[in-house]
Amino acid sequence: MTTPGSSPLADFEHSQLAKTAVRVLVIVAALTALYFFFPLPHRHDQSVGVRVAGALVLFAVVVATEVRFITKNDFPMLRAAVAMATIIPLFLVLFAWLYLTMSVSEPAAFGQVLDRTSALYFTVTVFSTVGFGDITAKTDLARLVVTIQMLTDLAVIAVVIRLILGAATRGESRKERQPSS
Repeated sequence: MTTPGSSPLADFEHSQLAKTAVRVLVIVAALTALYFFFPLPHRHDQSVGVRVAGALVLFAVVVATEVRFITKNDFPMLRAAVAMATIIPLFLVLFAWLYLTMSVSEPAAFGQVLDRTSALYFTVTVFSTVGFGDITAKTDLARLVVTIQMLTDLAVIAVVIRLILGAATRGESRKERQPSS
């Protein structure tokens, strides 16, 4: 409903913004719920390398899909916000899951046995480069996976954010070139 002094377009933009905010909250809640409630497979025989590769492939597929969605969306900037709300939490959850499965498979991999909360905490401290030091990688394999996360963190911050903003800019340009209906 249009209020005095506002335009129908402004109401429409507020409506889209509200829908985007709800979508972001749902995505973050769903990823968090999946991480905390999905049963942890006890596959001691599965290589950590296979898990890391699988997580990175899944992440790359989601990034590519999100970039494609942004460029085709009627509201590319809002879709870019949804993409960031999907990509960053997914990245953190994937590495937390990796650390959790590593800790379950080899309890000596870290300075303490990780549960879901401590694995997520450790992942966020590595991502944010805070690294409090209360949880540390103790084995060479754990250190290697943490190193992979640190290098991938840089890629996420530099490349993925640039891809998303570039896709949003291309989407806005596409929208401006289209004749209005």
